[in-house]
Amino acid sequence: METALRRPDAAAAPIAGAAPLAVALDEVSISFAIKGRPLFKAVAPTSLHVKEGEFVAIVGPTGCGKSTLLNATAGLLRPAGGTVSIFGETLEGLNDKAGYLFQQDALMPWKTALDNVAIALEINGVRRAEALAQAQDWLRKVGLGRFGDRYPHQLSGGQRKRVGLAQVLVRHPKILLMDEPFGPLDAQTRQIMGTLLLNLWAQDRKAVLFVTHDLEEAIALSDRVVIMAAGPESRIIGDFPIDLARPRDTADIRLDPRFHQLHRDIWNQLKSEVAKTYEETTYGEDMPS
Repeated sequence: METALRRPDAAAAPIAGAAPLAVALDEVSISFAIKGRPLFKAVAPTSLHVKEGEFVAIVGPTGCGKSTLLNATAGLLRPAGGTVSIFGETLEGLNDKAGYLFQQDALMPWKTALDNVAIALEINGVRRAEALAQAQDWLRKVGLGRFGDRYPHQLSGGQRKRVGLAQVLVRHPKILLMDEPFGPLDAQTRQIMGTLLLNLWAQDRKAVLFVTHDLEEAIALSDRVVIMAAGPESRIIGDFPIDLARPRDTADIRLDPRFHQLHRDIWNQLKSEVAKTYEETTYGEDMPS
């Protein structure tokens, strides 16, 4: 069967009549200075376009620069070359149109779940009463309406992730950046969180960049799966459209024969990059961060 792979540069070519671009990384390269060593070139010039309302997953071997591209999109680091544009405007400084959900919890342990969500609004000048009302509404949307008075240590890992998701979404960002957000969770909870994320995303279709090591998760969630090569000087080497019907349940969709075909096609390209990283680690060569 013919693979679903498109040429890597196809992601950088806007299509006439297509949805507006939420994120445009054009020939972006990223390097890091390491004391006593030559400049480390983490990402070679690479391009990636994400349309408004599109869900794009980024996969690749450990240390290939997936999170690095995400951080450039967030404005947390400045590329060595190329440009980052958000809704057609060159990004200068932090990306105020994006919400960022990290792998590790960002909840304040001394605040309740309700206050952890409300603080995201209060720091932007929303009056406390209104912030609390919106926070309670979002806790309800993530299935924690009765847990607003709980502190983080009184919540399970999945519940803390739900609070973190509410904390990001309560600000109504136009772009959602997610860096292995469900990584620490067990397999069943990851699937539940994936389905919850898709249900919330379907309500307003934000542009999403989702970094994961889990290829099944990437396929189950996204509209496209982008592959990054092993580093250093990583780059995008594959771009697979995911032509699975929506709405999706992240558990049920894995039983679809088309899901398995997509998994085989993507893994056939990804596995060689994973093998390169394993060989470099085995022989003790430097790995990008």
